[in-house]
Amino acid sequence: MRFSSIKDQLRLKASIILTVLTVLIIAQSAKAHHPFGGETPSNFFEGFLSGLGHPIIGLDHFAFILAVGLLGAKFKQGFLIPITFVMATMIGTGIHLQTIDLPYPEIIIASSVIAFGSLLAKEKSDFFASSISTIIIATIAIIAGIFHGYAYGEAVIGAEMSPIIAYLAGFAIIQLLCAFSAFGVAIVISKKFQDKATFILRMIGLAISGIGFAFFSFAFAA
Repeated sequence: MRFSSIKDQLRLKASIILTVLTVLIIAQSAKAHHPFGGETPSNFFEGFLSGLGHPIIGLDHFAFILAVGLLGAKFKQGFLIPITFVMATMIGTGIHLQTIDLPYPEIIIASSVIAFGSLLAKEKSDFFASSISTIIIATIAIIAGIFHGYAYGEAVIGAEMSPIIAYLAGFAIIQLLCAFSAFGVAIVISKKFQDKATFILRMIGLAISGIGFAFFSFAFAA
């Protein structure tokens, strides 16, 4: 897509710079991603609240959830993409609770944010209209979801079964709500703004990639 004006280009660059700077400022304080300050939930209520909060407090997770929803709206039967992602996060948490180690989770999570943000920023093409493409992206979302869920699992290590079940329910619900809200927003943008829709989604995609790059730098430096 060609930008309609120099003003659009300047807005795009400003958006990316502002996003990266914002992430660099707040990422360290949000690094733990624990709604209860690192305390293991001790009952069903705490587990559920922790599950609701974890994907939102973690900016890298939240950015990916939004990317999954927004990107899904560009694909044929794209609603399957956020669903498969959320299911995979539950599997990832189960893997962590089984004390199975996955390699470089933070780096892979950050890379997934970069990748999906970049896909969202991609110009419209026949790639998005293919059912095979939906399957490919859903498969990538599953892999990413396992690592995101693995990171979620850290918050309930050592918890009893009741808060763990509540935690799984909480983060599944909030992720589906956020992803499908983003899905709906993308559809509204496409209908209301038409000519500008691709540009708007590209800006959002590049901003999400900027968040991914910021977290990647933190993960790589750790």
